[in-house]
Amino acid sequence: MHLIDSIIYGNSTLSWLIALGIAIGCTAVLGIARVTLLKVLKPTTTGRAFTRNVIQHTRYTFFAIISIAIATTYLTLSARSQHVFAVIATLITLLQVAWWGHGLTTFWVHRVIKRRLKEDIGSVTVVRTIGTMILVALWIVILIAIIATLGVNVTGLVAGLGIGGIAIALAVQNIVGDLFASISIMADKPFVVGDFIQIGTMLGTVEQIGLKSTRLSSLSGEQLIFGNGDLLKSRIQNYKRMVNRRIVFTIGAEYGTSAERVEAIPEMIKSAITAQSPVRFDRAHFKEYGDSALTYEAVYYVLSPDYNTYMDIQQAINFIIYRDFEKAGIGMAFPTRTVMLRLTPDDSAAIAAIAEAHARNPDERVGPIIGP
Repeated sequence: MHLIDSIIYGNSTLSWLIALGIAIGCTAVLGIARVTLLKVLKPTTTGRAFTRNVIQHTRYTFFAIISIAIATTYLTLSARSQHVFAVIATLITLLQVAWWGHGLTTFWVHRVIKRRLKEDIGSVTVVRTIGTMILVALWIVILIAIIATLGVNVTGLVAGLGIGGIAIALAVQNIVGDLFASISIMADKPFVVGDFIQIGTMLGTVEQIGLKSTRLSSLSGEQLIFGNGDLLKSRIQNYKRMVNRRIVFTIGAEYGTSAERVEAIPEMIKSAITAQSPVRFDRAHFKEYGDSALTYEAVYYVLSPDYNTYMDIQQAINFIIYRDFEKAGIGMAFPTRTVMLRLTPDDSAAIAAIAEAHARNPDERVGPIIGP
């Protein structure tokens, strides 16, 4: 009998050599295909970059196990040998899946960070954290699958991990809450770094959006720090996204102003507002009879979110109204009080006291009421 016809583990030497040749040949073909595709595929588009990343993270060990699986179809193997090979092939495939997942997660994180560095640098840390969480979850699942493939009962292990996870979550629920709040801020973007926001009575510019807290620089200089969980429970006013500013202001004219001048005041206010830019006039009305003034209310829009622009415009309006009132002889109202006393005609001492009080405070109107 020739050596080539010798039987080894149920197969002839020739069969083993042919199977070996098939395994080596398939591995070589797959390896050459990998190298060629990496040279041909340039990461010019997202799809090409994605495909290139998958190819880069495909290991030669995986090619070898595929090639051996093809070669074994030419052989007759015992049930035990087939079982051992199936376990090894499953383990290598699981590791390859983990490597693909690792590569694709890293690919996604890098692309998102590259884009957000130009748009929202504050969310970079959050993106990296999400990537890390995905990788940890991926490797935990792969590890459990590997243990199960080796024949270990993972039911108790999974239950233990679940109970342990619940205990840890309860212990760090505030931290976990802030972490998920930071992810929510990153996804929903109620504000980004550089926005000027108001939370309750506190105002400031967003400096940093972290995993647990967000930091603001207040107008008075100090740093304000808010937990992300508490922050999302609050009402947030984002002034950076303001398109225009609605302004409501009131002004008072003195009682005793003639009816003709009272009717002319709304037009004076309108002229003062429309003389400014960039503004859009809404209305000006004689609103009410106040306690010490004829009250006028005006509404207009500043077509700019800048606060200094608004203040410059309001100042100019005030100057014009003041000059127009002065030219028209309209007095600006201020708080006054009239004290009415009921006196007898012969109460000279009281009258003298009233005169003395008026001399001390000419702005306070004091008038006697002569009664029976």
